[in-house]
Amino acid sequence: MSSTARGVRARARIEVTAAIKDEARRQLAEEGAAKLSLRAVARELGMASSALYRYFPSRDDLLTALIIDAYNAIGAAAESAHDAASGSDPARRWTLVCEAVRAWALAHPHEYALIYGSPVPGYTAPQDTVPPAARVGQVFFGITRDAHRSTGLALPELPAGLRPEAERMTADLAPDLPSEAVTALVAAWAELFGLIGFEVFGQFNRVVEDRETFFRHAADRLARGVGLTPPRQGGSEGTAPARRV
Repeated sequence: MSSTARGVRARARIEVTAAIKDEARRQLAEEGAAKLSLRAVARELGMASSALYRYFPSRDDLLTALIIDAYNAIGAAAESAHDAASGSDPARRWTLVCEAVRAWALAHPHEYALIYGSPVPGYTAPQDTVPPAARVGQVFFGITRDAHRSTGLALPELPAGLRPEAERMTADLAPDLPSEAVTALVAAWAELFGLIGFEVFGQFNRVVEDRETFFRHAADRLARGVGLTPPRQGGSEGTAPARRV
């Protein structure tokens, strides 16, 4: 087979794969991940089921592809926001990244639900999903790492009972950061996606009206929770409530 023919076949495969995933996302929006069916996708695309199986051998393979795409998309949104704010202080970068993650989630609620909503019955995510899932977290770890190396982090000491677990997490996730920072980052990660989930899934209805302002305030609070403080605007700093690490 000539290189031209191989190129045509490769492009055709990319186009068909994209069409399959687009149709699957449409079905996610209408039916939810638990009802995703390869046969239904094939029927909507006018394909034989046997032809679709050459692209995705099982429903779980298609789900995995959609999950990886979603993690990569939200990760890219976080990374782009961080790069665009590269000249800002760490606390400001943190908040801008949080806002970018929220914006992506609101624009893609069904894909957000796929990766941060209820588990899909009978599906177990493979190891392939782990690196894409870590992209958002790596941005936040990078911001915190920058602050630690420059001005330090304002964090309280860990309770004695928490230190063994904190040190274990630190060894696994970021050995170059203090355990106080890693513990705070893990908590902030959970709180951030909890905030976004409440908005995406409607729990803020009749509770929070000005959600953008509310979210920005919450993101600023999370930044302080991991020890990031905005630059001083002059005057006395007063008594610090936490030590620098």
